[in-house]
Amino acid sequence: MNVNIQSVHFDADSKLIGYIHRKLEKLTNFSDRIIQVHVFLKLDNVVHAIKDKIAEIRVHIPRHHFFVKSTSKSFQESFDDAFDSMLTQIKKKKERKAA
Repeated sequence: MNVNIQSVHFDADSKLIGYIHRKLEKLTNFSDRIIQVHVFLKLDNVVHAIKDKIAEIRVHIPRHHFFVKSTSKSFQESFDDAFDSMLTQIKKKKERKAA
C-alpha cells in the first residue's frame, strides 16, 4: 500500500503525519488489495481568522475508487471523521461483493 500525504497552504507537523500513518495501517485489516492512498490536508477560509481544517482521503483498490471529505476545527478530528466514512464505504463494498 502506497501512502501519499499532502498538506496544502501549510506544513504538517511530524506528529500529525505519524498519526495519519498509524490510522491508515488499519485499512489493511479491511482490504488487502489497497494499492494507493492519498490524503489531502487543506486549510479553508484562509482570509478569515478562524480556519476550517479539511481532510480528504482517496483510496484506490483494483476496479474501485473511494473518496471521502470531512471538515472541522482540527485536522485530527477531520481525518478521523473521513477515516470512519472510508471504513464504512470499504465494508459496504466488501459485503456487496460477498453477497
